[in-house]
Amino acid sequence: MTSLTRPAVAGLVFQLYSRPLHPELFDVLGARLIEHPDFHLAVRVTPTGHVISWDNGAVHLTEATIAITQEMPPSRCLLSRAFGREDSARVDCGRGVSYQATYHAETLPVELFASVHDEIMADGGKRGMLFDFGAPSRLALAPLAHVTAEFRPGCLFLTAFHTFPRECTILKTQSLIEQRRG
Repeated sequence: MTSLTRPAVAGLVFQLYSRPLHPELFDVLGARLIEHPDFHLAVRVTPTGHVISWDNGAVHLTEATIAITQEMPPSRCLLSRAFGREDSARVDCGRGVSYQATYHAETLPVELFASVHDEIMADGGKRGMLFDFGAPSRLALAPLAHVTAEFRPGCLFLTAFHTFPRECTILKTQSLIEQRRG
């Protein structure tokens, strides 16, 4: 497997758009499409993290972890924040849809990072979407992306972990999309 390079965590930002973003804006490494009776979900893994699109026919949301330097369309950007300490956001998207997220970058001691990395790898083998970027050497840890989606009536809960072994850092995002019925 060829090793893929990830950018530095300090150069990443968490964004939310109320529109689709063209897939050609991103270097998509892996994708999964989910057709649900209440919505369509597209999960794409990129070198900077992920691009997740949710559409229920009336509201479209796109969550992305991208490089600060990447040129993005400015229209309908609802949220744009750099990763750092844990932060959260809540957005009323209209038409009975609300969005909540928490996101942060956590740098760990080497031994603890290796342990958490192994837990993510094990969990990714059981559920969700796991992408292994390939290790740069035989003894190094490979960067990982692990995204899960859990459905409940009227809501979708997304969790993403992105590992950056060179920095012993893990990006974690948790998002909740709720749609009121009736």
